[in-house]
Amino acid sequence: MLRIGTSGWQYAHWRGRFYPPGCAQRRWLEWYSARFETVEVNNTFYQLPAATTFERWANDVPPEFVFAVKASRYLTHYRRLERPREPVARLLAHSRALGPHHGPVLLQLPPNLERDIKRLDATLAEFGGRVRVAVEFRHDSWFVDEVAAVLRAHDAAACLVDRGSRPRTPLWRTAEWTYVRFHEGIARPRPCYGSHALDSWVRRLEELWGGDVDGYVYFNNDTGGCALRDAIVFALLARDAGFGITRTPPLADVDVQSGDSRTTSSAGLSVRSPRNTGARMPPAAVH
Repeated sequence: MLRIGTSGWQYAHWRGRFYPPGCAQRRWLEWYSARFETVEVNNTFYQLPAATTFERWANDVPPEFVFAVKASRYLTHYRRLERPREPVARLLAHSRALGPHHGPVLLQLPPNLERDIKRLDATLAEFGGRVRVAVEFRHDSWFVDEVAAVLRAHDAAACLVDRGSRPRTPLWRTAEWTYVRFHEGIARPRPCYGSHALDSWVRRLEELWGGDVDGYVYFNNDTGGCALRDAIVFALLARDAGFGITRTPPLADVDVQSGDSRTTSSAGLSVRSPRNTGARMPPAAVH
């Protein structure tokens, strides 16, 4: 099963494009989780919420909903994976209030953190298999076989990253599951993805996993509602390729805006998905 969603849900510019104008912000998670089955929580990176906040989120979503939790920058950027015991323990002490809704933890490393295999190994060991862990490396020094071996030893996923409609990380399979993040596409309106770019990722997952993939896919290009639309189109393409996918809303439920002009994702659109799923994209350059 591919769990497909967005990185965050609390974006004011989604009001009127996804959230109804009259929907109170406190009900946005309820609205989102009725249409998607997963979300990546990214505000935990900036400030770790209280356990009661995680508990409230858990109470607002359906039974099948899953949260991926981005680890605090205190662990990744301030400690830089050094002395990980306390920050890992604190993160899990809070996030465990999600209960059965707790999905993987994402460690996004700073771009200036070079390879340190001992720190990585020690950090992954602190999680002790209690949750799945994915690691997003942003310095090229990490992309060596020794790092992949450490990830495999802990069944941790190497986060597969797209920026600019192309892979920015090796296409490693280091765990029995996978984690993919889309940061920025180059189709119009920016930073949306074109259908061909998204379909190329479906094909990459096919090459890595065949037809049986267990993973999480999140779109971080929230500007103008692109993430919402792209998650839906990706899900349609993945379903057409034979993957099991989680619930996503119809394309007609999302409007995408660029500058002063609004283009809807349903009416008057002509670019179909490459596999003829019926997914429609705004008339745009498709990359």
